[in-house]
Amino acid sequence: MFCTGQKVVCCDDVFHPQIATLYLALPRKDLVYVVRSVSVGISPTGDEGEIAITLIGLQNPRSSKPPHPERAFNAMRFRSLEEMRESAVKQAEDKEYDLI
Repeated sequence: MFCTGQKVVCCDDVFHPQIATLYLALPRKDLVYVVRSVSVGISPTGDEGEIAITLIGLQNPRSSKPPHPERAFNAMRFRSLEEMRESAVKQAEDKEYDLI
């Protein structure tokens, strides 16, 4: 899905208030970030398996659960910058085609 160094755009910056208290820095919708790391994460319900990413420029506390990784973000909150560009180009082309 994502790899270290890849540019991504935040598409979902709505966090449950209780979850938001565990972080020092949260991503903001429509801003571009660079992936610092990709790992298997743990969901807020404690389930393992979601893909988690950390971002350059956003540092957060470590989890209290071993092996104590830095708190990361669910990759589903992001889209690759390239994917976003391709989507915007396609929408523009479709709109232009409709005008003809």
